[in-house]
Amino acid sequence: MITPGLVDLQVNGFAGHDVNADDVTVDTLASLTHALWGRGVTTYLPTVITASEEKILHVLSVIAAARRSDPLLAHSIAGIHVEGPSLAVEDGPRGAHDRDHLRDPDIAELDRWQLAADGAVRLVTTAPERPGAAQYIAAATARGVRVSLGHCAPSPAEVRAAVAAGATLSTHLGNGTASMLPRHPNHLWTQLAEDRLIAMLIADGHHLPAETLTVMIRAKGPERCVLTSDSAALAGMPSGRYRTPVGGDVEVAPDGRLSLAGTGYLAGSGSDLRSCLDWARSALPFAPAQLLDMASRIPASLLGLEERTAEGGDTVLLEEGLVVEARVAGMPIHRA
Repeated sequence: MITPGLVDLQVNGFAGHDVNADDVTVDTLASLTHALWGRGVTTYLPTVITASEEKILHVLSVIAAARRSDPLLAHSIAGIHVEGPSLAVEDGPRGAHDRDHLRDPDIAELDRWQLAADGAVRLVTTAPERPGAAQYIAAATARGVRVSLGHCAPSPAEVRAAVAAGATLSTHLGNGTASMLPRHPNHLWTQLAEDRLIAMLIADGHHLPAETLTVMIRAKGPERCVLTSDSAALAGMPSGRYRTPVGGDVEVAPDGRLSLAGTGYLAGSGSDLRSCLDWARSALPFAPAQLLDMASRIPASLLGLEERTAEGGDTVLLEEGLVVEARVAGMPIHRA
């Protein structure tokens, strides 16, 4: 079966390759991209998480150098997602983001990011309750950068203000929030009800139960949903215990779940987008074509790259569910 290549809007790493490592290099990005090609992911946004501005600028410059080094890398690395640093400070909504580097949004910092990234920053995740968030969202949107709401604890009014300012997505909706919320109102209901927000959803079987994910997709409608992996560097690695710069000791379970050692707390996603799509097909009551659209056509359209999932675009050849060939820009870039 030939299908469009998958499009992932949130990739922190995969198969041991870490976008946010202190020693990240062009080779890191090349190896990560090749590993994703082998899983049928032909377009993705490497995701830079909360850190000092110096660290963020360094990672952005390395990604830009990788894109300059090879036109096929530039094709597949269609832009950059910066997740943070203007996120909620509370435990729970903050997730694994470093509290010491959280800060209010600053459009001048975004401009410095773009200089370092050769203008490749396409998506920024921010918390709408941060001071100045609405003004930042409006200014970022005017610069052609999409803003997504995530790792946040806003009021419904703050969600509505962010959408009015131009926010268009929700980052891993249902995660990066408090474990206990008011029954109603709360910001999840507001984001689900807001038709101008596209929901990014982690369909790895661990971040959201199948019933929760089913209800969210039905509430938003499949055309307003995107499947994403939010994969960490340990995704795709053999089961065992690993030491990581973010989270410390992390255990990889045989089913791919990543958890902080000795606890039940998630330590990021252990699934690539192909695995997420496979799980969604087995666990959710939606047509396979609808789920594939959520992992290919819809995210491609958000990047203005509709042609990549149309006839003649990037393709993946599957045999018995395995990726045996992938093509990008008309070139065969992976063969099993």
